[in-house]
Amino acid sequence: MRNLFDIKDRVMVITGGTGVLGTSMTEYLAEQGAKMVVLGRNKEKGEGIVNGIKEKGGEAVFLQSDVNNLEVVQQNAADVVAKYGRIDVLINGAGGNMPGATIGPDKTIFDLDISAFKTVVDLNLMGTVIPTLAFAKVMADQKQGNIINISSESALRPLTRVVGYGAAKAAVTNFTKYLSIELAQKFGQGMRVNAIAPGFFISEQNRALLTNPDGSFTARGNAIIAHTPFARFGEPEELLGTLHWLVSDASKFVTGTMTVVDGGFDVFCI
Repeated sequence: MRNLFDIKDRVMVITGGTGVLGTSMTEYLAEQGAKMVVLGRNKEKGEGIVNGIKEKGGEAVFLQSDVNNLEVVQQNAADVVAKYGRIDVLINGAGGNMPGATIGPDKTIFDLDISAFKTVVDLNLMGTVIPTLAFAKVMADQKQGNIINISSESALRPLTRVVGYGAAKAAVTNFTKYLSIELAQKFGQGMRVNAIAPGFFISEQNRALLTNPDGSFTARGNAIIAHTPFARFGEPEELLGTLHWLVSDASKFVTGTMTVVDGGFDVFCI
């Protein structure tokens, strides 16, 4: 019987592939035989990830990119097609936050830095929309393609502090659902769009918010743990099974969904 999870030789593009979660995804998919194209700003870091994959016998390339620049991403797409002839999967993993787009306990909404808010929305929302326009065009011409957007727990409920990030990720989830209909109806059932909503994973971006210099949890970190039935933060590899399912034929009839991977945080009440 055919292995529905076989992804060998599929061409997969990942934005934000040099982050903590993105690196884990890239390395895992390459181990499963996918041909990985890593997009990011940091050339040194990106090439380091790619070289590590090649040393283990995998196939990967790094392309310097800017997910907020359509012309740059369109050139990335052209370069991928020139090398591989097709694009099978796009993982929109680029995103992030910044202090000015958050509201701390000592501030109110009227202290919001509009410029920072716009930057965070542009990075997370437009940084998903723009690569989608470039790479989904190739997929639409193929009448075959699979897009996975990385949403967030903050898209499900309005978490305190992260007003800009939460608004952007909520929009990413809505865009995911809209796009799944748009592409399937106009370009065929070979086009799929889904999202993953990670719960709380410690990354370089949120480490200072969740942990103290000595490694203990901050008040916010402890509050998250207290509201997570599994009573811990997630590990990057715990996203990989869901990701593998979505990029493979095992989820061939799945589109327009958001799968939550959060140790139970979203369902916890009291």
